[in-house]
Amino acid sequence: MHHDTALINMIAVGLGLAFVFGALANKLRLSPLVGYLVAGIVVGPFTPGFVADQALANQLAEIGVMLLMFGVGLHFSLKDLMAVKAIAIPGAIGQITVATLLGWGVASLMGWPAIHGIVFGFSLATASTVVLLRAMEERRLLETLRGKIAVGWLIVEDLACVLALVMMPVLAGVFGEDASQQNHSVGSVLAQIGWTFVQLGLFVAVMLVVGRRVIPWVLERIAGTGSRELFTLSVLAIALGVAFGSAMLFGVSFALGAFFAGMLLNESELSHKAAHDSLPLRDAFAVLFFVSVGMLFDPNILIEHPWQVLATVAIIMVGKSAAAFFIVRAFGHPTSTALTISASLAQIGEFAFIIAGLGVALKILPPSGQSLVLAGALVSIMLNPLVFGLLDRWQARQLAGQPAAAEPVEAIGPSRDLQGHAIVIGYGRVGSELAQVLSDRGVPVLVIDDNKDHVESAHAKGIAAIRGSAAADKVLAEAHPERAKIAVLAIPQPLEAGEALAKLRAINPNLTLLARAHSDAEVKHLLEHGADGTVMAERELAYSLAEMILSTPPYRGLGKDSIPVV
Repeated sequence: MHHDTALINMIAVGLGLAFVFGALANKLRLSPLVGYLVAGIVVGPFTPGFVADQALANQLAEIGVMLLMFGVGLHFSLKDLMAVKAIAIPGAIGQITVATLLGWGVASLMGWPAIHGIVFGFSLATASTVVLLRAMEERRLLETLRGKIAVGWLIVEDLACVLALVMMPVLAGVFGEDASQQNHSVGSVLAQIGWTFVQLGLFVAVMLVVGRRVIPWVLERIAGTGSRELFTLSVLAIALGVAFGSAMLFGVSFALGAFFAGMLLNESELSHKAAHDSLPLRDAFAVLFFVSVGMLFDPNILIEHPWQVLATVAIIMVGKSAAAFFIVRAFGHPTSTALTISASLAQIGEFAFIIAGLGVALKILPPSGQSLVLAGALVSIMLNPLVFGLLDRWQARQLAGQPAAAEPVEAIGPSRDLQGHAIVIGYGRVGSELAQVLSDRGVPVLVIDDNKDHVESAHAKGIAAIRGSAAADKVLAEAHPERAKIAVLAIPQPLEAGEALAKLRAINPNLTLLARAHSDAEVKHLLEHGADGTVMAERELAYSLAEMILSTPPYRGLGKDSIPVV
């Protein structure tokens, strides 16, 4: 029996329990984040049984934070923010201010110092990207004005958190526990803040001048080698290397360095491939991050300080949501839009954990404050689907009384009101070629893809497209499979494809279903879920090459019978 297995134990047990509780949370129609946090509580020091190594958990969590921030930067869209800047920027700033003041007020009642209250309140001010986007996608709201405002609002909150990561060490030096041992004047404080921004400015300048040229150049050269492993490794090396280098050379946080690496990579034409190839590792370490956060949660706080927990939840779900509602209404938007934004923000997640964890590390937030933040996150994420459910019912009643459309939406491209059409699920390299060929032959085509750029590309070519997952009921309903003739699943994910096949077959038993596969096992899985036929890319490529070979003079006499017909 090996004894030096603390890291293996942490990863194996953490991921195993996260899978079990995450799947259970998903079954209960909750965010899997709840399951990951519960897994951390189970392996934490405050519950009986196996206890994971906290020091290792913190280091794995730091890697998770870097990769999370890298993902935020990779998907950062200044274009989306600018589209709704008139409301998203002042709205988010106003809502963050209200939440911070409410948190400071509750902290004051508990006798905490002012700096503890400010950090506590700020950690409650930002919503979870994962939870918000999932709720928006399920309701087909991302392409509406409401969705655009919510996403823009979220971007401003993320930027505020990035700025907070820069300023918190400065605040800790001036107002923290050790600050009383030093004499701080106004000049010294301003000098410290100024030096921090000088370091930040140098880092940004180097990244914009050097990184903007070097990072895309490196990716293009590595992509040219044709090695997927090297490309994936280069992406991760850039993310973690820039994060580490920024901390060592410029004194900024790992998280900020990773965020800028993602932003610069976002400018590259290879950004989508980088995001896709790094996603599995980012997801794995993100799960470990949430598990490590759960380990810090002391369940006894629910018994010992129930009123403080209730006050925290009230700030998250009532205080900041009410602030968002009144701000949106003040800008002249309808009640339905204001309620949607309020419901979207009635939870906290990733950045709350990062801010609270850094606050405890810098001694400007007590450990009990971090437990309250975690309790508020657990409760708000669990209740958020219920809030949206109530909102859905209210909006359904409003629409029943006023059937006219009450909210303007952005242009959605060519009409989706098709008859006898072909549904192409996935608009990547395969799906885009297929859709174009069918469209050129006069076949009405409707595309389903969850990538915004893919949908916009389809619209630009005159092809109707819907953004969303083909496994979502509302997305499938909008594609009108009951009126279609055929559906082709051109996505490389067999599990999602199988789920979509089963739903399409249930909606329209006469629909011809074709799917893409990469192995015999995938072919079997897709056929079992309702596909009428499958195409294995590698096999078809081999047949096409064989046909080309047999058409050349040396082999022409062998005939075509030797080539199987599928």
